[in-house]
Amino acid sequence: MLFFGNLKKDQLKIAEAGDSIHLSCFSSRDTKTTIVWIKQISGEKPVVIATSYQHQPGIFQNGFDQSGRFETQTAAESFNLTISNLEPSDTATYYCTVIFFYDITFGEGTFLVVKDTSLTKHTVHQLPVFEAVHPGDSVTLQCSVLTESCSGDHSVYWFRHGSGESHPGIIYTHGNRSDECEKSSETDSPTQSCVYKLPKRKLSLSDAGTYYCAVAACGQILFGNGTELNVTAFNVLHYVVQELLINYSLFMQDACDEDLDFAALGLSNKPMSSRHNRQQQKFNDTEVYSKVIYRQQS
Repeated sequence: MLFFGNLKKDQLKIAEAGDSIHLSCFSSRDTKTTIVWIKQISGEKPVVIATSYQHQPGIFQNGFDQSGRFETQTAAESFNLTISNLEPSDTATYYCTVIFFYDITFGEGTFLVVKDTSLTKHTVHQLPVFEAVHPGDSVTLQCSVLTESCSGDHSVYWFRHGSGESHPGIIYTHGNRSDECEKSSETDSPTQSCVYKLPKRKLSLSDAGTYYCAVAACGQILFGNGTELNVTAFNVLHYVVQELLINYSLFMQDACDEDLDFAALGLSNKPMSSRHNRQQQKFNDTEVYSKVIYRQQS
C-alpha cells in the first residue's frame, strides 16, 4: 500500500526570487517502486526533474543538475526536492509521482509562484478579515495596489485556493481598471494607489479558503499576500441543548407548582388528629367559659 504526495499545506507556495523552497514527498513504498519529481509550466508539457528507484539517491534528468540549484534528499519513506536561489522561471507546478510496475499515480502537486521584487514596479497588499463570519453573512475583501507608471494598463484578478484543491482557481477579474487609480500627492512621484474590493454576499461553507489578489502589468504577474476567509458554521447542537434545558426547567417549575397546590388541597381534606381535636376542644371550652358571668348571691 502506498501513501504519497505533498502535504496539503504545501499545495500553494509563494516565494521571493533568491529564496529557497523545500518540497516534500512521502511514500511507504515497495522495494520495486520508483518515485519521480516532475515540473510542469502552465501551457507546457511536463518535464522530469529527478527519479529515485528502490531507496537509491536521486538521479537528475533534463539538465536540472547543471545549475546546482536543485537537490534531492532520499530517506526510507521520502524523496524530497529542494530548489535554492529561486528564479521567476521556477514558477510552475511540481508533482511527486509514484510508479509501481505499470501503475503510475500522481500526487496533488505544489503550485510554486516566484516573485521578483527587484524588477517589479508594483506592490500588492491585502487586508485580513478579523471578524468571524458565518453562513449567510457578507464580507468585502480588499486589495491595495501601489504601482509606478509604465507603458500599458494593468489588470487585477482574484483567485481562491480552497482546502484540498491543488491549484487556486480564478473567480473574478477587474479587467483594465487603471483609470480608477489615484496618483500620489507628491508632484514628482510616479506612484499610483489603487484599491480593489471583492464583495462576497450570502457566504456558504464552500466559500472558505485563501483569496489572492494578482496584478498583471508591465509583463509581470504579482500576487498579494493572501486573505484567509474562515466560514464557521453555527453550533446548532449548542442552541438545541440550550432550548431543551430551558423547556425542561419551565416544565419542572410548572410540575412543582401543581404539586404544591395538590398538597395544600390534601391537607385541607385530611381528618384532624386526636391531639388537634383536644387543642380545638380546649380552645372552644375557653371561649365558652370566658362568657360565663359570675354573680354573687345576696
